[in-house]
Amino acid sequence: MSDEPTLGEVVRRFEERFTDVREDIQEIGRRLDEKVDQRIYDLRHEALGSRVTALETLREKDAEKLVTTRRWLIGAVLIPLIGVLMPVILLLGQGAGS
Repeated sequence: MSDEPTLGEVVRRFEERFTDVREDIQEIGRRLDEKVDQRIYDLRHEALGSRVTALETLREKDAEKLVTTRRWLIGAVLIPLIGVLMPVILLLGQGAGS
């Protein structure tokens, strides 16, 4: 009978196991609290996707504005400036040749 544990030893082992199980359950609870719910993850992912789409649209509009501004600069400033300077350059070239 010396191989069999006493009642006190059985209770002590049971309490140790019960404490281990309780700690494991608490750890699982903490890990579940840190986990993001799938619905929230999906909503955040969808919101991020819509933000990226909006930013891409704004970037394309800005690129179009840049092209428009360059065309305006060429049409409104450079071509008239060349039109004014070209006769002056031609006259100076003819005056130097005579």
